[in-house]
Amino acid sequence: MAGAAKAVGAAVAQLVLAAVCVAGGWIAKDMWPKSDDAAEKAKAKAAAMAAMRQTVAVTNAETRVYNLPESFIAHAEAVQEVDLLPQVDGYVKEIKFKEGDVVKEGQLLYVIDDERYLAVVNQRKADLEAAEAEARRAERYFDRMQKADERGITQLERDNAEAAAEKAKASVLQAKANLVVAEYDLKKTTVVAPISGQIGKSAAHLGDYVAPSKGALAKIVQIDPIRVSFPLTDRAYIAWRQAQLKGTDHAFRMRLLLPDGSEYDREGEWDFDDNQMSRETASIMMRLKFPNAERLLIPNSYVTLLADYKEPPSYPSVPQQSLFDLPGGNQGVWVLKDDMTVEQRPVETKEAFNGWSPVVKGIEAGERVVISGVAKLGPGVKVEVVQPTSNDDINANYVSPIAD
Repeated sequence: MAGAAKAVGAAVAQLVLAAVCVAGGWIAKDMWPKSDDAAEKAKAKAAAMAAMRQTVAVTNAETRVYNLPESFIAHAEAVQEVDLLPQVDGYVKEIKFKEGDVVKEGQLLYVIDDERYLAVVNQRKADLEAAEAEARRAERYFDRMQKADERGITQLERDNAEAAAEKAKASVLQAKANLVVAEYDLKKTTVVAPISGQIGKSAAHLGDYVAPSKGALAKIVQIDPIRVSFPLTDRAYIAWRQAQLKGTDHAFRMRLLLPDGSEYDREGEWDFDDNQMSRETASIMMRLKFPNAERLLIPNSYVTLLADYKEPPSYPSVPQQSLFDLPGGNQGVWVLKDDMTVEQRPVETKEAFNGWSPVVKGIEAGERVVISGVAKLGPGVKVEVVQPTSNDDINANYVSPIAD
């Protein structure tokens, strides 16, 4: 009896399992969409989108000047700078400038006490007069010896007289040289500006003892014109050099942005470039020269150099927000056609400038492009054009299309 009950139970279990599998199959069959049904539904959805008018904002592609500047971090540097070293020692007697003044070449700056050097000059003048007197006496004596009867003098006496005359001439030359040195030292008791520029802080004050070994008195830095240096990569240098050889480098203009962000209102001109590349950075230092009468450019300060075209090219341009990415890394825009449908158009663009992207290929000036509502568009979709919002940033360029 127990075995019969077990057999009946197993049979019932198998029947229940079979019923569940059959029911699950029918349910799964009803829930799983047919491939033909999915395709039909996609077509129906596309047709519905095409029939539905989407609201978009549009603007015209415009011909715009494209002049995207290339930016460099540049360094202002003095064309010349001079340390004023005293060439004689002594006490500072006068200072003829104010610290920070703009001085001119040849301007008197320091006066060192010259009493000792003036005395040396007077002594050297006296030495010269004495030497000249002795030279005249020796010359007269030699002349007498020349005219004397040969029987009354010996040849040795004549030779000694000639040698004394020659030695006296040499003494005159030496005295003149000593006087030149003394006068030079006296002249160097006044320190003048060797170049024009701005003088800095004075290291010496009235009454200070100065000497060549005690260091510079002050420094003069030329500030007008001033030089601006910046690094150029090896590839960019070759391109610039080729343009220079062709005589087309003048097509570029060089402008500066000051540290406060304002634009310097003077243009620079090429000065010179270094004679070797940096091994570490594969770049070469280029140098421009700028007028700097207002002293807005300070040596050793950093500025931003902008290089662009004097006569820039123009391209059909579209707002940046009208562009979207296409497969393969390309870009495209939606173009509004006369029948109020949109067409997807691949385009080739340059780097955006002032919110607009210049189009090298793919669109012409005057064609209407969608600038908002791009995400809900598809090929052939009919649209309704609305006024751009402030977020579209294009109100000034809005052109209402002709309704169909």
